[in-house]
Amino acid sequence: MSTIGKALSLLDTLSRLDKEAGLTDIARLCALDKATARRFLVELEKHGFVEQDQDTRRYRIGSAPVRLARIREARFPLLRVAIPFIKSLAESSTETVHLSEFSGGQLSTIHVEDSPRAHRIMIDVGSLLPFHATASGLAFLAFCPRSEIEEALRKTLEKFTDHTVVDPQRVRDLLDETAARGFSISDQGLEAGVISTAAPIRTPNGHPIGCVAVAAPLSRTAKATIHEFGAQAVAAANAISEKYYGSERPMGTIPS
Repeated sequence: MSTIGKALSLLDTLSRLDKEAGLTDIARLCALDKATARRFLVELEKHGFVEQDQDTRRYRIGSAPVRLARIREARFPLLRVAIPFIKSLAESSTETVHLSEFSGGQLSTIHVEDSPRAHRIMIDVGSLLPFHATASGLAFLAFCPRSEIEEALRKTLEKFTDHTVVDPQRVRDLLDETAARGFSISDQGLEAGVISTAAPIRTPNGHPIGCVAVAAPLSRTAKATIHEFGAQAVAAANAISEKYYGSERPMGTIPS
């Protein structure tokens, strides 16, 4: 990995921590020696990407990423376009609905509408969504070119629960099913007791940029219900795609 790549990886690691961290912990989490970690932190701090508390000497994410995110959203307003549709789906399903976006080779949650029910699925903004173990990941990957699918499946597929599918051929089968019906279903792939469905937001040429997903407790979600949620997710994702890109609808075929 290049020096820039290592520094960005450190920044990404720091952004995922729920509290400030000291130099030793950051170096350990990033598999760096302390001198290298310190050098990266000093440079990132100069440009506002990290901040150091003057009393505790611990580090946290800085304001520069927020500024860049605001510029990006102002110029390419996916959130502003998508949130009304996410809210509407959350109201009609009464389950947790979340929006994800693909960036830097990863799919991550960028917005969540919580279910009003006491027993609901909790999802954090910024959480990563493994391609093989989540409905969003499967929905995204299913509409990617075959070369990108195979690249993803060459990596080690982590087993999160007893139900996580880690055999590459079985994942391919799930992707084929997803492409055929337009939405994915993940039955306890990432967390036991959770079932979810998702549909991709796609460019006019059919390539996915993110997903709309509905997550619900397995205990109250019948097969017919999750399929209905899937159809609703497709409608929401298509509406977002159309409003974001204009009247030209995404193609229905999978890129080769």
